[in-house]
Amino acid sequence: MPLAVELDRSSPVPLYYQLAQAIEAAIRDGELAPGDRFENELALAKRLTLSRPTTRRAIQELVDKGLLVRKRGVGTQVVQNPVHRRVELTSLYDDLTRAGKEPTTQLLDYHVGPPDDEVARELSLKDDRDVVSIHRLRCANGEPLAVMTNHLPVDIAPDAEELESSGLYQSLRARGVHIRLARQRIGARGATRAEAKLLDEKPGSPLLTMSRTAFDDSGAAVEFGTHVYRASRYYFETTLVDR
Repeated sequence: MPLAVELDRSSPVPLYYQLAQAIEAAIRDGELAPGDRFENELALAKRLTLSRPTTRRAIQELVDKGLLVRKRGVGTQVVQNPVHRRVELTSLYDDLTRAGKEPTTQLLDYHVGPPDDEVARELSLKDDRDVVSIHRLRCANGEPLAVMTNHLPVDIAPDAEELESSGLYQSLRARGVHIRLARQRIGARGATRAEAKLLDEKPGSPLLTMSRTAFDDSGAAVEFGTHVYRASRYYFETTLVDR
């Protein structure tokens, strides 16, 4: 069935943007599913009584966001919905599971040794304490989503095998470690060549970054992580309250 779109032609909001927003909402709400072929640009323009440049610009907006893809000989298709994550104290594994996506993990490196200065400072460690450093690729429904590096004190760190079958915070909870508080910073930068290869992106493509130091019930720092996410497949969501 053609997508139902209501446009307000008296609104100061450009028609291409109204159309792009309507299509994006249909994708995020599941009305348009990954793999669905999208309506032909010319047919869409005719059906909505819009100029072809207007519909082309709306579609291009969504291609640029990674919601639609143009394939030669196939047409325009919906790609996998981007993952949105509320800025709250949860793990990516838990968030993906709650969103109905299938998280999988590839363990890239598991190393025990002395921390560098930044890790020692974030975890408030003395010079003689080793840490476990974990480097993982997280996928959602088989598609690469994030590259994650985490550092933990040796005495609470999960085994390497465990990290490919469950989330880090889930493993910590099983050990009686409860994350109570975290300090987090969100930013953005371009992908390195190594990150681009893992995430199926081009070098320099935009990535969201997040660093987090997590604390347990006693106030002790138990985990320091630095993650990068594909900006075309992932975004953070916050709620602002007027105080």
